[in-house]
Amino acid sequence: MNVTELKDKVLKKLDDTELEYDSRFNRKEERLRVERKDNFKGVDIELNKLLQKANKSEEIIDEIVYYVKETLLRMADDKEEVNIDKIYPVVRSTSFPKETKEGTKFLVDEHTAETVIFYALDHGRSYELIDEELLKKLNLTKEEVKEKAYNNLSELSIKTKKETVQENDFYFISHKDGYDASRILNEDFLNEFHSQVDGEMMIGLPHQDVLIIVDVKNEVGYDIMAQMMMQYFAEGLTPITSLSFSYRDKKLEPVFILGKAKNYNKDKNK
Repeated sequence: MNVTELKDKVLKKLDDTELEYDSRFNRKEERLRVERKDNFKGVDIELNKLLQKANKSEEIIDEIVYYVKETLLRMADDKEEVNIDKIYPVVRSTSFPKETKEGTKFLVDEHTAETVIFYALDHGRSYELIDEELLKKLNLTKEEVKEKAYNNLSELSIKTKKETVQENDFYFISHKDGYDASRILNEDFLNEFHSQVDGEMMIGLPHQDVLIIVDVKNEVGYDIMAQMMMQYFAEGLTPITSLSFSYRDKKLEPVFILGKAKNYNKDKNK
């Protein structure tokens, strides 16, 4: 599949939705613009960055279409009344844009050398990052947003799926609610988990929809995690970082692990 074919498949699936939209394809930059017909608000899709993932699995096309659909529905001029209590923190890579295309700054806080914290207003099936203009509309201060976000985060359930590979315990958190990676900000959860591990506690947030915690008990565990992180990072729609973090003394420290090219028969299709 090439970029043009990917574009055609995305548009074909969009045609099956109820959206009324226009689209433009920038062949030189390999970017697809999809916007509403009524107010011309829309999104740009960097198809060249998604092509490799689409060639591995066409499920990414459904994710793109879902993202476009929900975003355009949210861009309607007559917005439904928002629930200001539905605010959560979200983690992004340090390379993620810190302002909108119009130049409005997002609410951002430092996290680690690899990650930063944004804040999102939840709309049920999607959310929007809070910028300075939205902050004014919500009639909140940044501190009030942070307080609401972390209180709401603490109430999110955390279910883990455990798999043991060569004595190392891997725990996968994937509720697919948009806030899986955000659960790394739940310090009470991390501290409780840390009190139960036997080896070194490693954490990975390769993309938005998964958090991986590993009780590493031998050298093989580091190697498996390194391979796993690279694969998850490459396949995620919203990648964050391929680096792992060591959690000790209530602090996250990025760790570069050079994984060996060896197959440990680990099922990574989570």
